[in-house]
Amino acid sequence: MPNRLARATSPYLQQHAENPVDWWEWSDEALAVAQELDRPILLSVGYAACHWCHVMAHESFEDAATAAYMNDHYINIKVDREERPDIDAVYMKATTAMTGQGGWPMTCVLTPTGEPFFAGTYFPPEPRQGTPAFTQVLQALAEAWRDRRDEVLTISNDVLEHLRQNTDSVGGPLGSDQLDDAVAELAKQYDAEAGGFGTSPKFPPSMVLEFLLRNAARTGSEQALGMVAGSCEAMARGGMYDQLSGGFARYSVDRFWRVPHFEKMLYDNALLLRVYLHWWRQTGSPLAERIARETARFMLDELRTPEGGFASALDADSDGHEGTFYVWNPNQLMRLLGADDGAWAAQLLGVTGPGTFERGFSTLQLRVDPDDAERWERVRTTLLAARAERTRPARDDKVVASWNGLAITALAEASVLLDEPDFADAAVAAAQLLVDVHLADGFARTSRDGVAGANSAVLEDHGAVAEAFIAVLGITGEAVWLDQARQLLDRVVEHFTDPDGGFFDTADDAETLVVRPKDASDNAYPSGASAAVAALLSFAAITGGHGYRAAAESGIASAANIATQVPRFAGWTLAAAEAVVAGPLEIAVVGPRKDRTALHRAALRLASPGAVVIAGDVGLAIPLFEQRDLVDGHPAAYVCEGFVCRRPVTDPDELVSAFGTPTG
Repeated sequence: MPNRLARATSPYLQQHAENPVDWWEWSDEALAVAQELDRPILLSVGYAACHWCHVMAHESFEDAATAAYMNDHYINIKVDREERPDIDAVYMKATTAMTGQGGWPMTCVLTPTGEPFFAGTYFPPEPRQGTPAFTQVLQALAEAWRDRRDEVLTISNDVLEHLRQNTDSVGGPLGSDQLDDAVAELAKQYDAEAGGFGTSPKFPPSMVLEFLLRNAARTGSEQALGMVAGSCEAMARGGMYDQLSGGFARYSVDRFWRVPHFEKMLYDNALLLRVYLHWWRQTGSPLAERIARETARFMLDELRTPEGGFASALDADSDGHEGTFYVWNPNQLMRLLGADDGAWAAQLLGVTGPGTFERGFSTLQLRVDPDDAERWERVRTTLLAARAERTRPARDDKVVASWNGLAITALAEASVLLDEPDFADAAVAAAQLLVDVHLADGFARTSRDGVAGANSAVLEDHGAVAEAFIAVLGITGEAVWLDQARQLLDRVVEHFTDPDGGFFDTADDAETLVVRPKDASDNAYPSGASAAVAALLSFAAITGGHGYRAAAESGIASAANIATQVPRFAGWTLAAAEAVVAGPLEIAVVGPRKDRTALHRAALRLASPGAVVIAGDVGLAIPLFEQRDLVDGHPAAYVCEGFVCRRPVTDPDELVSAFGTPTG
């Protein structure tokens, strides 16, 4: 019989609906049953595109004997980390504190009231490389709960005390000296040979790259721009990037970006679209422009849902193996392309006899541009057609508010800079879905098939979606989007602010967990605090609202110690601080839509950190447009910086020459 997860809206939870484990969703009822039966809670956290989550499910949760033991001794709760990042944050902090590392699947054992006393990640079905079997862990912990209760409670109290410690000590503002010091610190960790930072596995450092681009724009630093160029080129030319249809995988398992973990996440591609767009804007790199266009097309082609939002992810697996959809061997190329084109493609794409991946297969790399563009297009088209016949990876079509916010912001900007109107249409449609579905009754973090989920939005959702609404205002000139952003940011200030500085990740009227999570460090995507800071800064620039600016500066200060000590985990905060140092520029492009396009594009081509650009008709009912009119009948750009406004400019070339000389 299906368990309770058959009624879940999460694709990840539904993947476990046929397990023999008697799963619960996280709920007051589940905790109440645990207390009534005096059983510990087995908490399993993962997400739909997680490869090792699938492995552990097949090995343990689908095994009847293992499931029977779990059902007899535990209350078993399954959580989708993408639906409940607040629960994930609390217990991931416990996991890293207890084991020194984290990741998914995350496996925690809790007291019936939710305090953790054991934590780990993946456990195999039999002992392996020093890791005990999952059944051994289950039996040992059940016995400890039964026979050594005092010892267990002592551990849980110690862990809870650690979780309650606020690690975000408020520092000072991040000025130009601190920002330049962060660049120097990043340079020490930069891999000059392979691009990126640190060693394997390597994750795309999207937020750090945005910071470095802004720093280079402000200071002219060749060092900062060089780290961006080296990293972006290496990622785009390696197996991390889908050389046939665009889109980035989650991370590279090796230092040189050859072999990825093949899942494709919306947030990675949204953030990287913006990075490559800005890299092109600052350098004119043809590679940057191509990757930006292809990444945006991938998002529209592969991740758009029928309702107009963007799905969370594509799975890594198909046909029972990771990467099957994406990898090739020389025989396949020869059979499809013929001997000449097959050999040429194999050499061009790094497909070898032994293989660069597994089972004699290779990922596709494009380390140099093809010497024959027409031939490459013919080969690419043939390979795409053949790949389309393969079993496609599953898609997690859950719409996550914050990740859609990141996508909307990137697509809105790209629509103007790349002259792609359908990018704008997609951005507006996704924003409208968020209004119509996610914000129809409170603020739901997720939706699926046009139906809002039951879980409330957290801080990152408020920040990323507010910034997205501001981006849509910027390209449509419709004041309603500023009103939508205001409602979200007012809630941030009123319900998420920590009196001691910065922001909590959950609202003061949200569900109470064992601790209220607060973490200003960026991980795979911007933290709630840094997402809120970015939106607050832009909103303050448009409205002149000093309270919003003060809230943003408080958020930056709350992450100052992280930003100065470990800047790799504070890229979005550092990028926001660059905007503070730069002003940011406030640019109102005034005029009819059909006449203002060139001026609007010129304004967005300015690389000034965090510049806020709004284009709209005369009389747009927002503060930035007050008393702003055409100049001699022509559209005009009004530019202000640091409470000082310049004379309006009507010539796009004059705007560029006055405020920067981008080459994109």
